[in-house]
Amino acid sequence: MRENPGTKVKFFRIDNKRLRYLEKEEIKKLVDACSEHLKPIIIVALFTGMRKSEILNLKWKDVDFSKRMIYLLDTKNGEKREVYINDIVYSTLLGVKRNPDSPYVFCKKNGKPYGNVRKSFAAALKNAGVKDFRFHDLRHTFASQLVMTGIDLKTVQELLGHKDFKMTLRYTHLSPDYKRAKVDYFCKQFSDSLEDKVGTNLALEGISKKSQKEQPSEKVSVATI
Repeated sequence: MRENPGTKVKFFRIDNKRLRYLEKEEIKKLVDACSEHLKPIIIVALFTGMRKSEILNLKWKDVDFSKRMIYLLDTKNGEKREVYINDIVYSTLLGVKRNPDSPYVFCKKNGKPYGNVRKSFAAALKNAGVKDFRFHDLRHTFASQLVMTGIDLKTVQELLGHKDFKMTLRYTHLSPDYKRAKVDYFCKQFSDSLEDKVGTNLALEGISKKSQKEQPSEKVSVATI
C-alpha cells in the first residue's frame, strides 16, 4: 500500500492494477467541495458502494424509505441486489428535490438523468486537493473503510454485489490487525474463567518447585560414611 505525494489518497496494487481509496478526513473534504447537485450523488456512492451507473439510473420506485432499502434490478453482473439505506444515505435522499416530471432520483431540470458527472466531479476533486482519483474509486473507498473497520469480507461481498469472492479478497490486506483482532475477540470470551485457572495452576506449580528445593536431599554423601 502506498500514498500519493501531496494527498491523502492511498492505493494498493492487485494484479498490476491500482485501486485507490480515500482516508476519512479526505472523504469529508471531498463532500464539502461538491456542488449542490453532485453532493448527494457522491454521498450515496461513498456510503453504499453503488456503481455510478446504478446511482445515475436510480428511480424513486426502487427506493423504499419504510424498509430502508434500495432495490437494484439491473446490475453489472445481471443479478438483483438490495442496498441498505443507512442514516446518512436516508437523510441525503430525503433532501433530494423530486422532479414531478421525472422518475429518476438524480436528474436535470428537464427530468432527464445525468449522463455523466465528469466535469463537476473533476471540479470537486480539484477543490478538495485530491489527485489521481476516479468516480469508481468511491466504491473502493466504501469497501476499504469497511474492511479497515473490521467488517467481515463475506458481508462486504454482499454489500458490493460481488459475484466472485475473489473480487472481495482484494481488500483483505488493508487491515493487518484484522485476524489478530478476531483471535483476541475469541479469546476474550474465555479470558475471565481461564485466567483464574491458569493463575492458580501457575501458583501451585511455583509452590511445588519451591517445596522441592527446600526438601532435604535423599542422596547420601560418601564423606559422611
